[in-house]
Amino acid sequence: MIQSISHIAVVVRDYDEAIDFYTDKLGFTLVEDIYQPEQDKRWVVVRPKGDGQTSILLARASTAHQEKFIGDQSGGRVFLFLQTDDFWRDYEAYKSAGIEFVRPPLEAPYGTVAVFMDLYGNLWDLVQFT
Repeated sequence: MIQSISHIAVVVRDYDEAIDFYTDKLGFTLVEDIYQPEQDKRWVVVRPKGDGQTSILLARASTAHQEKFIGDQSGGRVFLFLQTDDFWRDYEAYKSAGIEFVRPPLEAPYGTVAVFMDLYGNLWDLVQFT
């Protein structure tokens, strides 16, 4: 059996502001942006550049209950791990783009890592594994 994770849903407030953040600030590629009239929503998928297959589905909150989880999808823990082949290149580029790092770079036994927030407050690791 071969399985993989294709999409991870991130609950967002607004499609366009989320697309801008992921494409302009993080440099992700917009893979799909398709309006689905039967549900009055958009299917918006972004993906980091590179050869990875996992994408992020930007899912606009459609209920008050879903809105409560914007920016807190993992209860304050690091939610997603963005692996890079050049930590310092991406760290400096993200800082220049205004990305807020909440934990500074650390050399750990497994690699170099720093924690940043997305536009809503979800925590991410930027990591280059050794």
